Amino acid sequence: MVNSKGQTKKSDKEKQGFRPVGEVKEPIEETPIADDQQTIRPLDEVLGQAQKAYAAYMDATREVSRIYRENEIQVAEAYRRTEQQANGACEDSMKRALKAREQAEQRAKEEYNKAMEEAVNASDEAIMQALAERDEILGKAWQIREDTISQAWDIYSKVVR
Repeated sequence: MVNSKGQTKKSDKEKQGFRPVGEVKEPIEETPIADDQQTIRPLDEVLGQAQKAYAAYMDATREVSRIYRENEIQVAEAYRRTEQQANGACEDSMKRALKAREQAEQRAKEEYNKAMEEAVNASDEAIMQALAERDEILGKAWQIREDTISQAWDIYSKVVR
């Protein structure tokens, strides 16, 4: 029989030197019973191996944690670089947009000033032409008036004499 420790138990008959029928007759050797020191050594070895395995596990856990922290730092740095690039690109775009707006405003002001100048010139020219036409019409009207008055005096002077 085998017990839980892996040792074979001898029956009472075997202890007395009897064997079951059909077995080869060999001298029965008594197995010395393991003393406490021999039992403790393998247990100490197993405990030592378990402690080493646990220490290796803890080292691996710390290493994984360290790698995760490093990865987190790298990801954060990559994000900051991307954020800086995006901010730089945004600022450049905003500067270009503001410059384009200023240029458009300047062109619009120039066009406005040019249009205003043309309008003033056209208005002045129209006013000058209107004044010239008025003077011409008034001159003709004055001439007709003079001719009419002259004729009226000629007629009056012929009648009165």
